[in-house]
Amino acid sequence: MRILRDALRKAGHVAALTAVFLSASAMAQPYVASNAAPRLSPAAATAVCGDASILNGPSTPPAGAITVPAGDNSSFNFRQAGKVFWFAPGVHKLGTGIYSQIIPADNSVFIGAPGAVLDGQHTNLYAFTGQATGVTIEHLTIQNFGAADANNNEGVVNHDAGHGWTIQYNTVQGNAGAGVFVGSSNTLKYNCLTGNGQYGFSAYEPDGVSNVVIDHNEISYNNTYRWETASPGCGCTGGGKFWATNKAAITNNWFHHNHEGPGLWADTNNNDFDIENNVFSDEENSGIIYETSYNALIKNNTFLRTAHTAGPDNPGFPTSAIYLSESGGDARVPARYQTIAITGNTFIDNWSGVVIWENADRFCNSPANTSSGDCTLVNPAVVNLSTCVAGTIDKAPYYSDCRWKSQNIQVTGNTFSFNPSNIGSNCTADNGCGWQGLLSNWGTYPSWSPYQGDVIEQAITFNQANVFSGNTYVGPWQFMVEDQGQSLTPAEWQAAPYNQDAGSSFH
Repeated sequence: MRILRDALRKAGHVAALTAVFLSASAMAQPYVASNAAPRLSPAAATAVCGDASILNGPSTPPAGAITVPAGDNSSFNFRQAGKVFWFAPGVHKLGTGIYSQIIPADNSVFIGAPGAVLDGQHTNLYAFTGQATGVTIEHLTIQNFGAADANNNEGVVNHDAGHGWTIQYNTVQGNAGAGVFVGSSNTLKYNCLTGNGQYGFSAYEPDGVSNVVIDHNEISYNNTYRWETASPGCGCTGGGKFWATNKAAITNNWFHHNHEGPGLWADTNNNDFDIENNVFSDEENSGIIYETSYNALIKNNTFLRTAHTAGPDNPGFPTSAIYLSESGGDARVPARYQTIAITGNTFIDNWSGVVIWENADRFCNSPANTSSGDCTLVNPAVVNLSTCVAGTIDKAPYYSDCRWKSQNIQVTGNTFSFNPSNIGSNCTADNGCGWQGLLSNWGTYPSWSPYQGDVIEQAITFNQANVFSGNTYVGPWQFMVEDQGQSLTPAEWQAAPYNQDAGSSFH
């Protein structure tokens, strides 16, 4: 698919690319709770769900493996280090207790035969738990763990974020909470993560997560419980979410039809992300939200029809395919990159394109910071919760370093194609449809904030090295700059004092 996409982009055939994905979307079916994953079109990105050639495991036990028969496995001894367990075809259950679960030992391997299903009966909360290292789980269907409203901010597979786990070739569906929890040095590849109650996957450890690979997965129809509706403002939904993760590769995945939240959300002090060659399609919200985080490469992805649900619900502010919120490049936070580079991506009929935003009232120790208890990463020995306070924050280095900055962001060499008639009659500029954005708000809060007034509006627009250039625009794009009251035509956007999108073309 990537080869096809690149060829179409080079040829300028945006319409042809649109047709490919429109066809693929029409063939994709919504999640239906059953033993079988929904069948999705192989024409669209990494289509894993329902593909037996990817998901089916060995039909006979590997040499030396311990056979796990179908049926009640509640008394089976899974806690054997270095052993291989082969699950025979059929449905496997773990008993009737809410904490009936598999607790692996170090370096154990769990393999499913074709048709092997581990079923939580909506009674057991978790499938695989504990702090074992080096665990491998593959070729299993893991489903129905937890009741609909259970497991909030918890995971079913690798519940305790064990290190060095490899989770591959599985179908994880119809579970409460996150289908998979991701810990340090975890690899998650070629899985179908679909129809789970909160996320397809989530990454969190109290001391932070590091060195994560998310590759060639299909992540779809998650947040079936609609946690944002159940707990308004929780910021706790989507396809996959990262917290405080350092160094992650998110490559070759297909995120689609996830509910309420974005396809991919990195929230609070994430750093060093490589997000390449993914497809984000038909997400109710943005494709990517990168929030109060640092240093990333977002390259060669396709964004198609994102935010068509969330966009109309937030009129006046452009809900975009990529939303950068208080995030930017900073060389003081060690990473492969020292900027946030958004390059070589294709955007087709999203509610809006790329919005770079910084909340003037959100900084370390501000009551307006929803990530309470967290501070910036740039100078932690000096700048922290005890020093970003009234009487100090208006002085150097606190004035600069107590603030997460949307800075050093390069939006270059992308194709933005937008036809309002393909989106619907509610796609109007007044509703926030069809915008690129580089803006902040008028600072007001708290009373001791040194960032009141237009301080941050001016900084993000003129002084923080945020540059759009060399892009291709198709359609009636507008540009929101400084604050929500400023709208520019392409010519005004390119002219002084903004001087943006040098070398870009408008059609």
